Amino acid sequence: MPYHQHTVLQQYLCVNAALSLIWQILRRTRGIAMRQIIFLAAVLLGMGAFAARYADHAVESRNDAQAAVVQPAYEPREPVSSGRSLTVDADRQGHFQVEARVEGRFIDFVVDTGASLVVLRESSAALAGIRPQPHDYTAVAVTANGRIKAAPAKIDRIEVGGITVYDVPAMVLPDEALAKNLLGVSFLSRLKRYEYANGRLVLEQ
Repeated sequence: MPYHQHTVLQQYLCVNAALSLIWQILRRTRGIAMRQIIFLAAVLLGMGAFAARYADHAVESRNDAQAAVVQPAYEPREPVSSGRSLTVDADRQGHFQVEARVEGRFIDFVVDTGASLVVLRESSAALAGIRPQPHDYTAVAVTANGRIKAAPAKIDRIEVGGITVYDVPAMVLPDEALAKNLLGVSFLSRLKRYEYANGRLVLEQ
């Protein structure tokens, strides 16, 4: 039983007990003035119980009203593709996420204008058939975790919506060094334009 209902029940039982006691006193009391005093006390007691029940009901109604105005969770719209342009809404963290086809395989990316190259995690690169060997890690990438060895690569084709870019310079990093694949400037610079406005990113070829 919820706390407020339990409280109302206790008040109700107390009022009933008090009224029963008052009634017994009224039956045994002969003085009219005494009966009037006791009757007035009973009325006041009843009014107090009613007020307490009304207050509990008001609190419950207010809580229900507050629950009703809870806003739904924000969900960004799906990217909208039109010909050779793509419009992407920012997610809750302000990132622009897209699904691209890399060598024919679908891979998720975050558009990053601060990354000079397209950067792939090793596991994602392997899906696209890019598997650098240990001796291929000849470059150094600077990440939040420090300087990491990376393997230079070139992607024959990247498709995002109706946009297709060929021969894209890229870099492969160990999975533990990179949380998400980055669609960097080596792809973006090949577009006619890419611009951000009002929480949306527009890519156009």
